[in-house]
Amino acid sequence: MAYSKKPLVGIIMGSSSDSRIMQGASEILDAFSVRHEDQIVSAHRTPARLSEYAKHAEKMGFKIIIAGAGGAAHLPGMIASHTVIPVIGVPILVYNDKQLEKTDTSKFSAFGGLDSLLSITEMPSGSPVVAVGVNKAANAGIYAMKILANEFPELKKKLVQHKLSQHDSVMKESEQLKKEGLTKFAKRKFN
Repeated sequence: MAYSKKPLVGIIMGSSSDSRIMQGASEILDAFSVRHEDQIVSAHRTPARLSEYAKHAEKMGFKIIIAGAGGAAHLPGMIASHTVIPVIGVPILVYNDKQLEKTDTSKFSAFGGLDSLLSITEMPSGSPVVAVGVNKAANAGIYAMKILANEFPELKKKLVQHKLSQHDSVMKESEQLKKEGLTKFAKRKFN
């Protein structure tokens, strides 16, 4: 399994606070035994490091870079401008307090992550970045798997099995819902 011997995916984020979202990509890649290298690279605070990272990623032979950023979200676009490696951008909803309790919604960005999403998807012609939904790092991991599956048939088989497992899970829940009724099901599931 060549995909488990050396890192094929680089996961970068602009800040340590982004790690709580970006771990979703890591968890998916780990579940499929795909090696990745994870780093903090700030487009604004460490611009020279960003350029160095692009060279490092190419030298290491990364196939994909997953870049997460919030606010102005320049990291995905900036890394894409420095390399030909495909970049998957993860727009991150900015939290105004790194120690934030998730129940305190007053500390979220006024734009609800839309600022990040637009910054990533509206790249100028010639420097594209693929984007997933706000805070959807796990989807970035799955998308990376789909790209890698074109090169590694074993990964394609694992992805097919993953899809089948998702199907089976939904069918099982649907049967449980039918059996219990909506009120009982919802109380058990979400309380």
